[in-house]
Amino acid sequence: MYPKIIHLDMDAFYASIEKRNNPSLKDKPVIVGGLPNKRGVVSTCSYEARKYGVHSAMPSAAALKLCKNAVFILPDIEKYKKESRKIFEIYKKYADVMEPLSLDEAFLDVTQDRMNIGSASETAKIIKKEVYSKTGLCVSAGVSYNKFLAKLASDMEKPDGLTVITPKKAPAIIENLPVEKFFGIGKQTAKKMHYHRIYTGKDILNAGQKKLTAIFGKHGNLFYSFASGHDLRPVSDFRERKSCGREITFEKDISDKKTIIEIIKKLSTLVSDIIKKIKVRPHTITLKIRYYDFHTITRSTTLNSPFFSSEEIFRLTCPLLEKTDAGKKSIRLLGISASNFETESCFPKQLIFDFNLS
Repeated sequence: MYPKIIHLDMDAFYASIEKRNNPSLKDKPVIVGGLPNKRGVVSTCSYEARKYGVHSAMPSAAALKLCKNAVFILPDIEKYKKESRKIFEIYKKYADVMEPLSLDEAFLDVTQDRMNIGSASETAKIIKKEVYSKTGLCVSAGVSYNKFLAKLASDMEKPDGLTVITPKKAPAIIENLPVEKFFGIGKQTAKKMHYHRIYTGKDILNAGQKKLTAIFGKHGNLFYSFASGHDLRPVSDFRERKSCGREITFEKDISDKKTIIEIIKKLSTLVSDIIKKIKVRPHTITLKIRYYDFHTITRSTTLNSPFFSSEEIFRLTCPLLEKTDAGKKSIRLLGISASNFETESCFPKQLIFDFNLS
């Protein structure tokens, strides 16, 4: 028996909440994010705004140029978290295991059919109706036999869609799927694939596992597995934290080196506080810089021993700054993150010896 996985993705979540709460915004292009005159960035936007080419992570000023009648609203994360909790409580009724991915996105494993509904697609329909009746918000659902295909399905008929990818349908869908749509393939990896004349799922299969692993290492196996319609990742309610950090976007570009170093010192303290609060043992520190032209770079260093204090973080980050053009080129964003955490099994433990030799 195949697993039954549902991927649920709220439609333009933040913007939809704002439109629901303010009926005068109906049919208007709504952008949730920083303000255009404050060097803001788009967090999300309504589908009316997307028609103009607006998308998340776009500078708000650029979004305004594309959509001159857009309504900009500053994000209210606490409000969105509250709504997310209501929605996730609905999800929990239908599945033994729920894996949240963000405030507006989650996987459900309904293989056990906890509510005795009879099918995963019918379960998805019922969930969609209940979410709308209790919140007034729409959610798109994808149903399939693994996480990769369920997530792919949920994006096929947005907004308010429901798509089912069965084992019989999967090969034809994957065959024509652009590599950019595959989990784990970002811009740089896609560019590398194109260099090797790999453009679709069919091309991934034709390249073969051996060639893919030679080019992409262990990720090559994963890409080949997805292209074959397989994904062994279970739906899990445990999400291991991979990194932590802080970044700041400046209202005006900064080019003074001394000012940059002072900000790094402050960020080092903030990151150190997080490390201590969540009780992790990081080995890698990463400096992120976005220049005035939006070109973004990162510089990292990894230590054999974990670091904790703000002094250590500052000491490690300053040499990374020297590997950038900060000071020569003005910057609009600066960030520090810690990653490469030790697992609990790596922590030193007190050994106990039994000295009773009788």
